[in-house]
Amino acid sequence: MATQTIEAIGKHGAKTLPSVIVDSYNAEIKDEDGFVGDRASRRAFHELLDKWRKPLRKLDADPFGEDASEDISRKKLDEILASGDLEASGVVQSAIEEFAQEFAGVAQRFLKLKAWSDTERIVIGGGFRQSRIGELAIARAGLILKAEKFNVDLVPIRNHPDEAALIGCAHLAPAWIFEGHDAILTVDIGGTNMRAGVVEPNVKKAKDLSKARVWKSKLWRHADDDPKRDEAVGELVGMLQDLAARATKEGYKLAPFIGIACPGKIEEDGSIAKGAQNLPGNWESSRFNLSQAVIEAIPTIADHDTMVIMHNDAVVQGLSEVPFMQDVEHWGAFTIGTGLGNAHFTNRSAGEKNGK
Repeated sequence: MATQTIEAIGKHGAKTLPSVIVDSYNAEIKDEDGFVGDRASRRAFHELLDKWRKPLRKLDADPFGEDASEDISRKKLDEILASGDLEASGVVQSAIEEFAQEFAGVAQRFLKLKAWSDTERIVIGGGFRQSRIGELAIARAGLILKAEKFNVDLVPIRNHPDEAALIGCAHLAPAWIFEGHDAILTVDIGGTNMRAGVVEPNVKKAKDLSKARVWKSKLWRHADDDPKRDEAVGELVGMLQDLAARATKEGYKLAPFIGIACPGKIEEDGSIAKGAQNLPGNWESSRFNLSQAVIEAIPTIADHDTMVIMHNDAVVQGLSEVPFMQDVEHWGAFTIGTGLGNAHFTNRSAGEKNGK
């Protein structure tokens, strides 16, 4: 494996991070039907659920009534699986099975990419994972891959999907950031929600950040408000400022660092090259730089200049798994949400981490 230079650490969208090399992320695979990853998104599952409801709907026997498939919550679907309603359970199970087949097919397409060819394990994050239907789909897709002779394990992400990216942001920070500080500000931006949090790295308990936890977080569902881009940034900054004030009041020593997980291809200067189409407004404009906007709004933290590092949201969710991936060398991450996020990693050796 080629040695990577440590100088890359600390840059936006960096390939070399403190614990891993990012081999690939935001990969886009297309065929005659469009983007392959779209077949393993939350929207794709709702379409399959709707497909299996249609025959019953024609007979006026749809167990879900008039509710649109996309409006039926994961919690409701989980409850149906546990209920005694065999017909409704059958509809859900049919959608799960077909989604798992599609998901396994998508995974196979990624595993054929050069950057993914040596994958030993894939961790699955995103909101869909936080449900029984998601867990069943992941497990079934894993079995399908094994049946197709792909020796790859599919595992649900360990941290709650709402917190995984916030915790993963701690892995963007160089180790010196944690010296003399016991908390950092983190951000997870998605196509539906924006979440800001205060994360305790807890490096005294575990230097590998396996004990990192979210102390407090704030959520804003921007999809409901349809804001302009600058309004969205203003709301995000407000959440960060409120959390910083609360943390300081509670006695936390905030590091002068903000980690940001954001959809798309993140350039070294903090601009977004592509993949941010689900965010409010034009985040890919050459005249917009989110990291700079945050620094201008929050120039200092605890009298030190603020440092902001951005990376792709699938990368950052995957980073939350770093402490638990030390038994493999090459691994990937999928996030099932508005779309299918993807990232692939190679663990860095101890020598590389020390700059040798």
